[in-house]
Amino acid sequence: MENSYEITSSAGVSIHVTRGHFSTNHSHINYYVDTTTLKASHSDSAAAAKQLAAKYVYNTMVDTIVCIEGTEVIGAFLADELTKQGIRSINTQRTIYVIPPEYNSSNQLIFRDNIRPMIAGKNVLVLLADVTTGRTSARCVEGVEYYGGIVRGVCALFSAVDQVAGYPVNAVFTTKDLPDYQAYTSAECPFCKGNVKLDALVNSFGYSEL
Repeated sequence: MENSYEITSSAGVSIHVTRGHFSTNHSHINYYVDTTTLKASHSDSAAAAKQLAAKYVYNTMVDTIVCIEGTEVIGAFLADELTKQGIRSINTQRTIYVIPPEYNSSNQLIFRDNIRPMIAGKNVLVLLADVTTGRTSARCVEGVEYYGGIVRGVCALFSAVDQVAGYPVNAVFTTKDLPDYQAYTSAECPFCKGNVKLDALVNSFGYSEL
């Protein structure tokens, strides 16, 4: 895509972003943040997980990582980082479950009976690819709590918000890395008001150019 470039986090993790006019399920945005490589590349996933783990490794007990939007590879590396042997690591030699949710016909998060013991009464991290408005991530937090999970943190590869459902979001990239990032409702979108056509429809799987 045109107008694409790379940004790098303080920990040396890189990601591609594209400026334009894009539509998600909930909003119109002026940047597409491409998390594909971070989710699929062994080395990039490991680097992203290491950066996310730094916030939890010394002070947050974790039993389960719920992986949303195809983040299971990063979730596995995150579990590995959290359980590495270290003098101050609180999760050393623990077993951490890494699980994706299932969704019903109403797009509500569900866990089958065989998965519920990994959630109920467990200390849970919710891991997402992108947090734009926080609506999807808030539903995920609500779903985990509904099944008896104790949410200990929300983390993401990119987040445009600081908090979700009262939990601070720990993200590899934020709007500090993209200070002119904006999200609008479709009714308030200045691009639409200016008759600027959409460049693509985007979601956690990628983009479809129009």
